[in-house]
Amino acid sequence: MHTRDGEFGILTTQVSKLIDWGRSSSLWPVTFGLACCAIEMMAASADRFDIARFGAEVFRA
Repeated sequence: MHTRDGEFGILTTQVSKLIDWGRSSSLWPVTFGLACCAIEMMAASADRFDIARFGAEVFRA
């Protein structure tokens, strides 16, 4: 970060606050579903199972 007088400033924060901000601001790929399969798809794309590692995070009809 540059300040007005040309010096570099330091931006600091607690790591936990930064992680909480990232979690609250992240996009959730599937937030609406009409059948029971939508709940299973949301659970599969969550961080516990993390199907993005396998390239399967885009759900197609």
